[in-house]
Amino acid sequence: MTDRIAELIDRADVGEVVTKLFVYTDQARWDDLVTEVFAAEVHFDGGFGEPAATVAARTIADGWRDGLSDLDSVHHQAGNQLITLDGDRAGVHADAIAVHSKESATNGRTRTFVGSYDIGVRRGDDGWRIDRFVYHLKVVDGNADLS
Repeated sequence: MTDRIAELIDRADVGEVVTKLFVYTDQARWDDLVTEVFAAEVHFDGGFGEPAATVAARTIADGWRDGLSDLDSVHHQAGNQLITLDGDRAGVHADAIAVHSKESATNGRTRTFVGSYDIGVRRGDDGWRIDRFVYHLKVVDGNADLS
């Protein structure tokens, strides 16, 4: 296999794990986030004021499950992935829009978050896994607390 083919395969694999991050979150596939997307421990900064910390993948998945549980739907639209490869490590910049909806909200049924992500990915025995997640919130629109 040539170096260029190996690089293309790595780029596809890294891009897929980032895509799974967004799709599995939208589909509430919490266990799959833990087993297929995140490394066992992740440097995590969710972008909403909590200090960055190294946390277990299960902690992230459970937090998202709990935080999104009262919503009727969640949709992420992600793109602009710029992938930088460095051996068994990769850095990914991605932009995304997340729309949350709650039909029972009385001050508007949706809120929209616009932001970018700095994602670190490492290759191990279990394939490519996200071990760094930093969210940069840019805009919140709509009913921010879905009240």
